[in-house]
Amino acid sequence: MANRTFKIENEQDYNATMKQIDALMKKGEKEMTDQEAEQLRILALAAQRYEKSIYTIPAPKTLEGLIEFKMYEKKLRQKELAKLLGIGEPKLSQILSKKRKPDVAFLKAAHRFLGIDGNVLLEYA
Repeated sequence: MANRTFKIENEQDYNATMKQIDALMKKGEKEMTDQEAEQLRILALAAQRYEKSIYTIPAPKTLEGLIEFKMYEKKLRQKELAKLLGIGEPKLSQILSKKRKPDVAFLKAAHRFLGIDGNVLLEYA
């Protein structure tokens, strides 16, 4: 780890790295040396990179799934999302439950406020 980077190649490496992280964390911030804190940072970044490469979330396959994913990302409840999009809760609920087709105003708001690409919205709608 002298070059300040560390790469986890497989699940065995990952598990060993997590044990090292756990041991350093148990030591506590105040008891850690600067060198150990740097080691913890490097190990944590390596674990994060590995997790992102292995544990991916598949892209939603429906408009409803995409909207719900954006709600999760932005930590929004349905009520909050409806207000953000400028629509009523019943309309949003009907769209998310496939009882109502999204209109152009809804698609524009989803593009503007949720950052969903317009082409993607049109494909799903």
